[in-house]
Amino acid sequence: MKRMLINATQPEEVRIAITDGNSLFDLDIENVAEVRRKGNIYKGKVSRIEPSLGAAFVDFGAERHGFLPFKELAPQYLPKDRKGKERISIKDCLSKDQEIIIQVEKDERGNKGAALTTQISIAGRFLVLMPNNPRASGISRRLNPDQRELLKKKVADLNAPEGMGVIVRTAGEGRDQDDLKWDLSYLLNVWEAILEANALKNAPFLIYKESDIIIRTLRDYLKEDVDEIWIDTNEAYEQAEEFINSVMPEQTKILNKYENTLPLFTRYQIESQIETAYQREVRLNSGGAIVIDDTEALVAIDINSSQATQGKDIEETAANTNLEASREIARQLRLRDIGGLVVIDFIDMMKLENKRAVEDEMRKALAVDRARVQIGRISRFGLMELSRQRLRSSLSERWTQDVNTLSTSILRLLEEETSKTNTSEVRAIVSPDMSALLLNERRIRLNDIEARSGVKVIVISDATRPDSRFEVIRIKDGKVQDPDKNKSSISAAEQFERKTKKTKKPKEVAAVKIMPSSRPKKGIISKITSLFKSNPKVSEKPKRRTNSKRKTQNKNFKPQNKQNKRFENKNKNFQKNKPKKENFNKAKRTKDVSEKQPKKEPIKEASESKIVPRKLSRPKKNEAPKAETPKAKTQNAKIDNSVGRASNDPRNKT
Repeated sequence: MKRMLINATQPEEVRIAITDGNSLFDLDIENVAEVRRKGNIYKGKVSRIEPSLGAAFVDFGAERHGFLPFKELAPQYLPKDRKGKERISIKDCLSKDQEIIIQVEKDERGNKGAALTTQISIAGRFLVLMPNNPRASGISRRLNPDQRELLKKKVADLNAPEGMGVIVRTAGEGRDQDDLKWDLSYLLNVWEAILEANALKNAPFLIYKESDIIIRTLRDYLKEDVDEIWIDTNEAYEQAEEFINSVMPEQTKILNKYENTLPLFTRYQIESQIETAYQREVRLNSGGAIVIDDTEALVAIDINSSQATQGKDIEETAANTNLEASREIARQLRLRDIGGLVVIDFIDMMKLENKRAVEDEMRKALAVDRARVQIGRISRFGLMELSRQRLRSSLSERWTQDVNTLSTSILRLLEEETSKTNTSEVRAIVSPDMSALLLNERRIRLNDIEARSGVKVIVISDATRPDSRFEVIRIKDGKVQDPDKNKSSISAAEQFERKTKKTKKPKEVAAVKIMPSSRPKKGIISKITSLFKSNPKVSEKPKRRTNSKRKTQNKNFKPQNKQNKRFENKNKNFQKNKPKKENFNKAKRTKDVSEKQPKKEPIKEASESKIVPRKLSRPKKNEAPKAETPKAKTQNAKIDNSVGRASNDPRNKT
């Protein structure tokens, strides 16, 4: 059973909820302090033309000038002397300080001004009139093809004025020709009144204002599938009754006045469901969760399996969680009024059939949405992209987190919790500023809640909490119903203080602890022996140093060119082949050993001896040879003869 609930008891805001059974289907909240301009028609003045942007800025009475793109110009503003497909600029269509009739298509968002259009559209119950756009005629896309053909014939029989377009809404399905004519005559009267008002005053000023939230909701959302309408204030009830009697008298029987002392939204237990629309994380029935993050470029939605363990394997669990999440995401898009680009990160699925099932479920859940939605496929990274029409600013943008607005939410939650059976006490843990407001300015409302329900209400001030962080606890038979929350009002503050204190986490202790064995100590005797062993090494160090120095000199020496390198190689070969000079002492030693190995010893020494660089000596003067004495001659002759003899020759003894 579908119900439409209109709550207007709070002077600061009006809330309208559409429920399907016990589930919240759609929600619309309008704050009194909020300025809503979408759908309004103004007389504006062109303040600046920007050909580089292909747009003009129009002053229509708001703080920021509106943005009017070239594509939103009505045919009446285009130059009439255009030749064929000649390209024209917005500068050829508009001029500075020109007064034009515009309509706000999108409200201001952040630093962006309102989006404007000159293609005016006036919405009725069954039809939408486009008074300056004849090409806009058509039928709603939501209707069946057979119904579309029938309605096309009916629209042709309406004989709309020349230069105007007519669009048949979804509510026009199955309506008689008389109903359509009545609605068209009403819209034509509205347009004539707009033209008359345009001639009376200079720009900028407001010509036509869109209906308020109650009339707008009844006009757009009231269909045959709605079974009941409940309104909790006399003023709102009279306004709705007047509109229904004049526009749709057959729906008067479903209009009801709510007169119970229990709040309307509390009666159908949707206050807690409304609070989920403001939360970042939404829990699923299966144990999973949806996390919604709003960024400048897009809205990112992440799906976590969390505690979902219904499937027999990981693939089935992921598929079931994604199917449930797709239905909840479609619902949250409606509740939060999320528009623009949305990216959904589903849990990874390996089977292609599961991916297609999730895509079909998402399309089915979004089919009932009034906004136009374009859906893509799940990519290989598990992401789905979709684009949703921005009907109005999102709930997070419209929600103001001041103390007055938040106090209203707390009072509503208190009413809902006290209305439940077997409730002995309800406690609200709030910030100091919030507690001061509730106990002083809202004290009468707290007394009414206690008197109506017979349940004690306690407000606890917590200095560590900000205004936006509050908590409402229900006590039933001395026990808290939600185990995740604190045990009682007194222990709530104590437990919150314990959470804020730094608690020491137990250190992890390894099961295996193996330390290296101690190193053996050296005694005095071992130290002395090590010193003696190291002495001969020390004595050899100088020779090694000299050798190392010589080696490093040869290694570090780099010839400048190839010729020097060749010359160096020749010198090395020459030094190897050149016989070395021997000392006088060496000569004596060779004479003693020559008897045993006369020929091999000099070759051995030459191979073992190292090449030592020689210093060049000055050339000596040539002297005349001295005359040899006869004794010297005989000795030299003996030496010469003995050189060619063997070592054991007896003639060598003489």
